[in-house]
Amino acid sequence: MNAEIFAEWLRRQGHKVLRSESSYWFNAGPGVFQAFPYHWLIKPGPQEIRWLMMMHSMIALRYSTPLDHPGGKVSYHVVLRKPYDLTMLKSQARNGVKSGLKHFQIEQVSFERLATEGWVLQEDTLRRQGRLRSMTRKAWERLCRAAVDLQGFEAWAATANGQLAAAVIVCRMDDWCYIPYSLSHSSYLGQHPNNALFFTVSCNLLDREGVSGIFFTVQSLDAPAQVDEFKFRMGFLPVVACQQVAFSPLLRPFANSLTHAVIRRLYCRFPSSPSLAKAEGILRFHLDGARPPSDQAWPECLSELRSAALEAVASPGPRAPG
Repeated sequence: MNAEIFAEWLRRQGHKVLRSESSYWFNAGPGVFQAFPYHWLIKPGPQEIRWLMMMHSMIALRYSTPLDHPGGKVSYHVVLRKPYDLTMLKSQARNGVKSGLKHFQIEQVSFERLATEGWVLQEDTLRRQGRLRSMTRKAWERLCRAAVDLQGFEAWAATANGQLAAAVIVCRMDDWCYIPYSLSHSSYLGQHPNNALFFTVSCNLLDREGVSGIFFTVQSLDAPAQVDEFKFRMGFLPVVACQQVAFSPLLRPFANSLTHAVIRRLYCRFPSSPSLAKAEGILRFHLDGARPPSDQAWPECLSELRSAALEAVASPGPRAPG
């Protein structure tokens, strides 16, 4: 599978997809375009950014760059590489895998089943994360059905007595496998379906010819920090990357600390608004990215990598981790 197939999946969902010299882009929100494939660390030049902004009336662009590229919020990608087995997990996660495999069957399921039965799991997942208003049932069904006949897309689930307990969407992008969506229902969590599902699917994917690793996610703009804790317990690792947020020249003067303070106050008043959550996050990343990496507050999961990463950037030689 290549980026064009992933682009077709996004188009079928109703997204606008663009291609520029350095990357692909899609409208992740009103006027805000996200670069993909997500694991690419790109360095678009000023002319490329200006062309994208002016030709397509964008508000902002969001993309990942190396730590040594000027600007950008110090961030991370969540990935898993070979080798991978039970011995690499901490005891709590390892016991969770063993328990989950006793209670659930791990199997591939159809996207049609995921579209219908899976919404209950997706809705429950969004509610736990405080992002219930970020997706509707109609959008979920369209997202699943958009992948039905696309090469490289798969749906996996943990099932018990014919019921879905947890599920993931998997797709392959070049030599990486992506897990763009994972979902589960609270009523099953005590039996650890996520542990069993993630471990089994990860082993399956990493065992495939030509697969270098699994890319799970880019650090979220608005999700709570603990949303990635489960992946880290399951052996996934953070790798250093910077997230760049570039605003349109017309709006750049207003992307300042005063505007951010106003948006933050509004978000505190209306915490269930996904639009305010994204706006606060994108302004925060933009403002933080204006400072050198050494002056930024690094995500807690990167604390052990900070010194080595900064040293690698400051001196010639191999690039920083990630």
